[in-house]
Amino acid sequence: MIYLLLASFFKPRLPIVKPENALVMRVLPNDLDINIHMNNGRYLTICDLSRVDMFIRTGLAKTMYKEGWIPVVSEHTMKYKKPLNPFQKYEVTMQITGWDEKSFHMIHTFLVNGKVMAEGTSFGCVLSKSGVIPPEKVMETVTRRLEAKNAGR
Repeated sequence: MIYLLLASFFKPRLPIVKPENALVMRVLPNDLDINIHMNNGRYLTICDLSRVDMFIRTGLAKTMYKEGWIPVVSEHTMKYKKPLNPFQKYEVTMQITGWDEKSFHMIHTFLVNGKVMAEGTSFGCVLSKSGVIPPEKVMETVTRRLEAKNAGR
């Protein structure tokens, strides 16, 4: 997590509308279950890391911090096609494919040499003390903050 937090600040910025990102990772011993492949719960943790990378690179993380907002996953489903084995290198991609009045819709794809090993879909929202922030408002707020920052340069 610490490495990801630091590395994300040095990666290219992503657009706030329908961003896509990718992380290259390796299955480590702490990722394994009793079947000696990546634990199903670990996939969810990796999806979280991918979202954090996206939050930082779009400017959403800073906006959430300044506004007192928090991100929440309201639903997540995984489909496991092939196992990820010890020390295997893989890529996880994430894209926001759309949104509705409350949630962003995301797809997380785990790949080895371009072959899909697992795929997850999730819905996530941004909360304030007063409730759910509509995705349109989230994107407008991030865009406005970034434009103000860039105008000040």
